[in-house]
Amino acid sequence: MNKVLLIIQREYVTRVRKKAFIVMIFAVPALILGMSALIGFIAKNNQELSNDLTVKVIDDSKAFEGKFRNAKHIKFEASKQSLNDAKGGLQENEDLSILVIPTDYAKNQVQILSKKKPTYQLTEEVEKQLNAIASAKSLVDHHIDTAFLNALNKNRISVNAMEVTATGTKEANLGATMGVGIACAILIYLSLFIYGAQVMRGVIEEKTSRIIEVIISSVKPFQLMLGKIIGVGLVGLTQFGAWILLSVISSKIAGHAFSGPGSPIAGAVAVLSTIPFGYILGCFIFYFLTGYLLYSALFAAVGSAVDSETETQQFMFPITLPLLFTYILSVSVLFQAPDSPLAVWLSMIPFTAPVAMMVRIPFGGVPDWQLALSMSLMVVGFLFTTYVAARIYRVGVLMYGKKASFKELAKWFFYKE
Repeated sequence: MNKVLLIIQREYVTRVRKKAFIVMIFAVPALILGMSALIGFIAKNNQELSNDLTVKVIDDSKAFEGKFRNAKHIKFEASKQSLNDAKGGLQENEDLSILVIPTDYAKNQVQILSKKKPTYQLTEEVEKQLNAIASAKSLVDHHIDTAFLNALNKNRISVNAMEVTATGTKEANLGATMGVGIACAILIYLSLFIYGAQVMRGVIEEKTSRIIEVIISSVKPFQLMLGKIIGVGLVGLTQFGAWILLSVISSKIAGHAFSGPGSPIAGAVAVLSTIPFGYILGCFIFYFLTGYLLYSALFAAVGSAVDSETETQQFMFPITLPLLFTYILSVSVLFQAPDSPLAVWLSMIPFTAPVAMMVRIPFGGVPDWQLALSMSLMVVGFLFTTYVAARIYRVGVLMYGKKASFKELAKWFFYKE
């Protein structure tokens, strides 16, 4: 046990003393804050960053004449030119587009032409106005009072999502909850890759430099692997702890600096205060640790089986595929239905649970038995993968010059002590 502790201490101290580690502790929160401020600035000043577009309307149907309304950065102009004459102006002006409306626009496609690909903003605005004008014309043709319908549309009903708790009702804040869930999925996905890869690189460096032969003479391969995994994991927890602390301090400072009724910062803080960050943080630490132990053991086995980092690709893809698959589903599907059968099953399988469960937890609908079962399976999962990886690792670290394959790894697993 003392040897394992010494290896953990060496791995931890060596990494936290590096300048890159200290720089990253302060750089990551600063970059996140800077990026958030930049996104806010761009969103606020978006109108200054967009070019003004001109759309010449060639309306063969005569149904849309004079009915288009200028929108932000988009100006509509009726044109009496033929299509061939109008096309000549496209080569001279990149901000010019031609909207061609055929006589039978209901059956033939309306086209928008420009020198470069039209922007999404332009096509969406044109389509919206076309449909609105066509609908209004149809209503008038059927002698329906459009003014009355427009008045009805102004009386829109809004829905306020509320959550019923033991202490009463509170706002669900679905937007903030979805944001936290997706952020947790992204963060745990990246952290498992980053710190797992650090373990793999450390094994490869020691193996290629032949230092591993000296170390193995003093400690067992399993002790070396375990010490390396735990040491790098503690480095990850240290970084997370520092980032969380700095983020809390910076948010408090920003909250005091920009506090006041109606301020965006005050509103954001009020919304985020409804989310149980303590509970989410505790679950995040657990799934990070167990997911890291599970994947880093496999990364260590891969590192022991190769002589250089370029040879790791054939083993890395099958290992990381479940994690990548769940990450893609999390940011596209799972956050929309966190209690669906797919989300539940993915949050139970140890290889996919760290990402899938961290999407579900912020929504607060995970039953206690599901969380307990998922955590139990995570513990069993990392114990099993550590056992498998250790049997491969004990042989692989002393193998040189032989290109490993999955068949070869299976042989190493069954080698007797």
